[in-house]
Amino acid sequence: MTFAAHNHHVPGVRHERGKRLWFDVSEVPYEEYIIGAELRLYHSAHTKIEKSYGSHTITAYRVLNTKEGIRELQYIDAINITDNKEGWLTLNISKAFEYWVKDSNENRGLYLSVHPADRSAHEVRPEDVGIIGFRGDPDKQPFIVGYFKSSGVRESKIRQKRDAKRKKKSEATSWDYQNNPYTDAGAQYSRTCKIQTLYVSFRDLQWQDWIIAPDGYDAYYCSGECNFPLNAHMNATNHAIVQTLVHLVSPGKVPKPCCAPTKLSAISVLYFLDESNVILKKYKNMVVKSCGCH
Repeated sequence: MTFAAHNHHVPGVRHERGKRLWFDVSEVPYEEYIIGAELRLYHSAHTKIEKSYGSHTITAYRVLNTKEGIRELQYIDAINITDNKEGWLTLNISKAFEYWVKDSNENRGLYLSVHPADRSAHEVRPEDVGIIGFRGDPDKQPFIVGYFKSSGVRESKIRQKRDAKRKKKSEATSWDYQNNPYTDAGAQYSRTCKIQTLYVSFRDLQWQDWIIAPDGYDAYYCSGECNFPLNAHMNATNHAIVQTLVHLVSPGKVPKPCCAPTKLSAISVLYFLDESNVILKKYKNMVVKSCGCH
């Protein structure tokens, strides 16, 4: 999950010419388990300092408080950079991130201290050594990457809301099929349980506004009959075999086994949580790999 930097004012804390960064982490659900968090900064090789010192040290501090112009800071992480190297820098800010998520009132942002590697007393502005800030390329501005282990509570709530609109329609369709006397005709015995092709388009589901990638995926599905005898390719369980035999004796009391997935795999989905946060998540049991009688 990503968090963009905001030009946000915290009472009693100065902006300090690009040295302070603030991130809105209020969207993180309380039940999410935080694995870690990283601050990403883009370093350009084109610096504003005419005389290069060769390398600089960037130190990230959590802003605890500011009283009467005196900063109270907590060390978080530091990294050394070479002035002629360009690319993304990573600092581990997990400790600060956990504080902010637990108590948003404690979120006063980060303070970046930059100085030549051999002159710690000579502090300079981050942008002077090539760190892209709010005024730079939007694609290279600071952001945080948060790593979480989901408890499943939030996904469950989302699924409930998403499925509510289709619940009545699906129940009616299921009832019509099960109670139609013609559905038990010979046509349903013409094929055995096997995997069938199914491509799911997120655009068809009208999810394109929040799912970035992929556009869709091959989900497949299981369909067919589990008739006696159950062959080896039908991946029948022992219970399904016994149930089939009982069905032959008492078809009115016990139904035939059902054709269902026996193996599933995951897919990765990149989607928007809101206007400034993007999540890459692996969803389990999304693709049918094989079918069988259960």
